[in-house]
Amino acid sequence: MLLEEHHFTAPQPASPRLLSLSLASRSEDLQWIGGTSSKGPNDNRELLSTCPVTPRSGRDLLQGLADPHGRVGRRVAGCESMWRGLWTLVSRAARGPHSPRPCTRQGSRYPGPGSGATIFALSSGQGRCGIAVIRTSGPASGHALRSLTAPRDLPPARKACLRLLSDPRSGEPLDRALVLWFPGPQSFTGEDCTEFHVHGGPAVVSGVLQALGSVPGLRPAEAGEFTRRAFAHGKLSLTEVEGLADLIHAETEAQRRQALRQLDGELGDLCRGWAETLTKALAHVEAYIDFSEDDNLEEGVLDQADSEVRKLEVALGVHLRDARRGQRLRSGAHVVVAGPPNAGKSSLVNLLSRKPVSIVSPEPGTTRDVLETPVDLAGFPALLSDTAGLREGVGPVEQEGVRRAQKRLEQADLILAVLDATDLASPASCNFLDTVVIPAGAGNPSGNSQRLLLVLNKSDLLPAGCSDPHPDLPSHLLLSCLTGEGLDGLLEALKKELAALCGDPSTGPLLTRSRHQHHLQGCLDALGQYKQARDLALAAEALRVARGHLSRLTGGGGTEEILDIIFRDFCVGK
Repeated sequence: MLLEEHHFTAPQPASPRLLSLSLASRSEDLQWIGGTSSKGPNDNRELLSTCPVTPRSGRDLLQGLADPHGRVGRRVAGCESMWRGLWTLVSRAARGPHSPRPCTRQGSRYPGPGSGATIFALSSGQGRCGIAVIRTSGPASGHALRSLTAPRDLPPARKACLRLLSDPRSGEPLDRALVLWFPGPQSFTGEDCTEFHVHGGPAVVSGVLQALGSVPGLRPAEAGEFTRRAFAHGKLSLTEVEGLADLIHAETEAQRRQALRQLDGELGDLCRGWAETLTKALAHVEAYIDFSEDDNLEEGVLDQADSEVRKLEVALGVHLRDARRGQRLRSGAHVVVAGPPNAGKSSLVNLLSRKPVSIVSPEPGTTRDVLETPVDLAGFPALLSDTAGLREGVGPVEQEGVRRAQKRLEQADLILAVLDATDLASPASCNFLDTVVIPAGAGNPSGNSQRLLLVLNKSDLLPAGCSDPHPDLPSHLLLSCLTGEGLDGLLEALKKELAALCGDPSTGPLLTRSRHQHHLQGCLDALGQYKQARDLALAAEALRVARGHLSRLTGGGGTEEILDIIFRDFCVGK
């Protein structure tokens, strides 16, 4: 009756795929396996065939319902779950490997991909420019292109053609432009898309946007809505969306390299590989639960699952330890310039930032507050802080500046310790060496010690031929902020320190957001629960929780609030 009711024909003998489907005790497990991998549905179903159980026919499975050894309930539940899961996979296969994923999210102000709305926006920057790009996405894109280029037909797909754009209401010419037609699903969003490459004058752009707004079925796009539609249609994973946002906002070479690698799917592929590992481990545990009393179960099933979990724990731990580096690469390392008064701290800040950030004066104590400026240091992003000179016996205002400087020193990723090369014997210099430089382990950071570079400024005032007047000091660099001598050596040292702080994007994926760290930590915690579980059912559930964290990291099952925050970072037209 079960086979007839669902219109299935039992597989003929030795179907490992059918048997392995019974290992997933809940239908949502099968849906996760079939719906979130970057591979096609057939590839995902093959993943389940890793279950170490000797194949049996479908008839043998049904005969198991009458098992006289007290296992009837488990076999009934297993078969019901098996047929529900098989129905899910067959439905997915009927849609085809390249069918868009349905958007089931509720409560968002963004229409789903099946809403029928066609959006348009200016994709290039605002303001006067040589060329401006206006794009549309949605089912009415072809109609919009015909309306503005009538009586011409649609151009060949993905081929730029010169067309005269006219107002569809009045017929007034607007501009002579290049137009491109991208029929879905072979487009950025997965929908029908058009692009208008028009001259970048404000009047031209405004006229074309108004003309598109008059076409029935078109509306202006929300910020990030084009990318959101690409995500909804499976063109981008959530980590790839974040990589695109980071690429748009990248200001340094290291940020660009990291964002591009994430946009190419490096982090998403890594997480999907981890998820497949958990899927295999879960299959082994479920196999032991369902078939531990059978003679045809391979030996060491649970040992294989434990081994995979231990390897994954090590990999997750390594990436979590490096999580702070990825966040520094995205937001910038905190570099604090500190030292006694009149050592040249403000001059160094102005030199590194290439602009007059701080007031420079021969009078000690000129800087009394913390001045911050974002800079590009040797290709790495940094937040450079100029602080008050550290000394004692000052008035209440300067004393507050000293307190703030000391607070910033505690928060710094890297300290640029500046001393006057001609005044190293002064009480302020000696005190700074004893309280800041030596405790930080200048030039030789180890363990959790703070990174520090010691810079001896005003080298132009040293006697001629005196290359290093104080060899007994910790490792240091000579610099003249006045002449720029020694700047190249300082930048090279900064590059080495910042590479250690921010990580090298070329060595592997980096966790650039706290969301990434949260889900990997949740996955690691769930694996810890798996190891502590004495009941195999609880162990299997812990593996499901761990796998769910990896799924949400790449965009599966994400809440609308999180998605709204991510897509809000995009400009209108992207």
